[in-house]
Amino acid sequence: MTNFAELNTKKMSSTYTSNLRIEKAATSKLKDVNFENIAFGKTFTDHMFMCDFVNGEWQQPQIMPYQPMTMQPSARVFHYGQAVFEGMKAYKDDDGKVFLFRPEENFKRINKSSARLAMPEFPKDYFFEGLTTLLNLDKDWIKPGVGNSLYIRPFAIAIDPAIAAAPGESYRFMIICAPAKAYYKGTVKVLIAEQFSRSANGGVGYAKAAGNYAAQFYPTNLAQQKGYQQVIWTDADTHTFLEEAGTMNVFFRINDTLITAPTSDRILDGVTRKSLIQLAEDNNIKCEVRPIKVNEIVEASKNGSLKEIFGAGTAAVISPIEGFEYQDTYYELPEIGAHSYSSMLKERMLNIQHNLAEDKHHWRYEIK
Repeated sequence: MTNFAELNTKKMSSTYTSNLRIEKAATSKLKDVNFENIAFGKTFTDHMFMCDFVNGEWQQPQIMPYQPMTMQPSARVFHYGQAVFEGMKAYKDDDGKVFLFRPEENFKRINKSSARLAMPEFPKDYFFEGLTTLLNLDKDWIKPGVGNSLYIRPFAIAIDPAIAAAPGESYRFMIICAPAKAYYKGTVKVLIAEQFSRSANGGVGYAKAAGNYAAQFYPTNLAQQKGYQQVIWTDADTHTFLEEAGTMNVFFRINDTLITAPTSDRILDGVTRKSLIQLAEDNNIKCEVRPIKVNEIVEASKNGSLKEIFGAGTAAVISPIEGFEYQDTYYELPEIGAHSYSSMLKERMLNIQHNLAEDKHHWRYEIK
């Protein structure tokens, strides 16, 4: 029996008393998957991890075949949006070894998100034992080669059947996995938001709360109707400061300096973001973490000093932006080819993730 320390939050305390239970799938779906032509996030591996929180305690964690769940229509997640998630990836090198990239950061962040939504935090032992066991069961779904990965989605939801406007009493923590190739291909065009905001001061922008993303869909649809793939979000107060790009953190290169907005209660503390800042430093690229005004970027584009804009996140790693619209004017970025920071930093990141380069910061986590 594993002994876990007591977990204290503002709303509840929990103890953990059980070991992982495993039910293997009778057959694998692997043979039916075309890995050369796979849509992101629509094909899932053979197994999933699940653990419920009931009566103030996390119950026995379990791995079972991937399958539908039965929930009552009054489950609180459907009515009050208590739902948080993470995005991670597993990689396989040419020797068949499987690695995660900085999973401790994802674990800490999902619990930070949970706390903000008055949800119980998940035990670290359960998280890593469940994740490791799940990946070992489904390791054949992870294909070697740069560009291939297994996307991992941990999430937690309120499941108790009650429509009173209050935090839930029962929750479910799950991990599902989906094989993935490149998320975005090529460059994208973006619209700088002048009316809509991703988040506001004092809100939940720093959390990976499901509702954050639902609120983005409508203004993104409007941008797509104008021929843009994504939105660069501005601050809710004045719409003069640049904050994030679509579902990613965003970087701007003016001359030879990279600039990105500081994290706050509006901006997600992205694992890819903080890793790119470190890689920039490792490669003698000046990187400034500071507020960035829209007018600064517009002026830099006009005078030719704006060299690059790119989004950064787990799914895409880096997504270059070829141009942006602001106040009905379109600004195209120059083609700089081999001198691109985005392509160089992406290559450095992928090489570390795929065990093709030195990992001096100890970011890789081998699944054994």
